[in-house]
Amino acid sequence: MLPAFGLYTHIRANRWRSIFLMGTLFMLVYALTYAGVLGGLAVTRNWGLQALLYQAWRDFLTFAPFVTIGALIWVAIGYAFNRQIIDAMIGGHAITRAEEPKLYTMLENLCISRGMKPPRLEILETDVPNAFATGVNERQYSVTLTRGLINTLNDDEIEAVIAHELTHIRNGDVQLMVIAMVIAGVVAFVCEIIFRSIGRVRWRSSDSSSDSGKGKGGAAGAIAIVMLIVAATWVLSLLIRFALSRTREYLADAGAVELTKNPDAMISALRKIEGRSELPTAPSGIMEMCIDNPREGFADLFSTHPPMDARVKALVDYAGGREVLLEDPKTKRKFKSPWSPQAG
Repeated sequence: MLPAFGLYTHIRANRWRSIFLMGTLFMLVYALTYAGVLGGLAVTRNWGLQALLYQAWRDFLTFAPFVTIGALIWVAIGYAFNRQIIDAMIGGHAITRAEEPKLYTMLENLCISRGMKPPRLEILETDVPNAFATGVNERQYSVTLTRGLINTLNDDEIEAVIAHELTHIRNGDVQLMVIAMVIAGVVAFVCEIIFRSIGRVRWRSSDSSSDSGKGKGGAAGAIAIVMLIVAATWVLSLLIRFALSRTREYLADAGAVELTKNPDAMISALRKIEGRSELPTAPSGIMEMCIDNPREGFADLFSTHPPMDARVKALVDYAGGREVLLEDPKTKRKFKSPWSPQAG
C-alpha cells in the first residue's frame, strides 16, 4: 500500500518531525514571551513605539533563561504524565486480564508476533465506537478501546482495530501526536493569557498632551504587534498539528492487515465506526489520535484523517480487501459492506 512512501521512511520521518516539533515549541514560546513583555510595557510606559520595541527586546533577553526552564518543565510533565492527563480528561481506566481475557489474548498475540512489549489496555466507558493509542515510550504506551467499539464489532474487527493502534505505536505516530498536543496546549494557554490581558488594557495618562499622544500612539502600535504575534503563533501551532501527515492512517491500516492477515476485517471495522465515532467530551488533540476523527477541517484541507472511502479504497486496491454494495431488503437503503461468499 502506498509504495512511494515506505514504512521505514515514515518511521524515520517521524523521528525528525519529533525533533523539529520540540524546537518549534521553544520558538513559539519565545515569540509569545516577547509579545507578553511588549504588551506589558505598552500599558505601563508612556513611550514611543521604537523605545517600547527596544526595551521589550532587552527585557526578553533577561527573561529568556527562565522561559527556557519553564518550557523544559512543561515538556517534562507532558512526557512523564501524558497518559494520566489524558485519562483524567476523558475518564479511561485500565482493565485486568480477569475482566477482559479475550481482549488481552488478542493484544498479546499481536505483540508477540512483532516482538513488542504489550502496552497497557484501557477501556473508555462510552457507547461511541472508537479507539486510540497514547504514550511516548514502552513504559507509557497504552491502547484504549471504547465500550461502544467492543459491543459493536466482532472479534476479528476488534483484533484489526487493536492491530491498527499497535502499528501507530510501532511507527512512532503516537509519540509525535503527544508532542504536537503538548505544543498546542502550551501555546493555547499562553495566547489566552495574553489576549485576556490585552482586553483589560487601560492607557497610562500623562501631564503633557503631546507626550500623551506620542505614548498612546506607541502603545497602540505595540499592542497591534503583540496581537499579530500572538495570532500568528496560535495559527502556526494549529498548522503544526494539521500538517502531521495523514499518511499515518493509511500505514496503520496496512499494518493492521499485515498483523492480522485479514483486510476485510479492517474494512468492516472502519465502516461500522464511520459516522458514529464522535467523543463529545474529548478535546480535539485526543480525537486526532483516534482511529476515526469526524471533526473535519475547513474544506477537508486541515482534516487530520483521510476520508473513510479513501482508506477503504486503499485497502481494496493494495491490501486485497473486498467490499460490495448491499441493499437492506426492508428499507431498500444501499450500504457498503465487506465482501463475503454470501454477499458476493
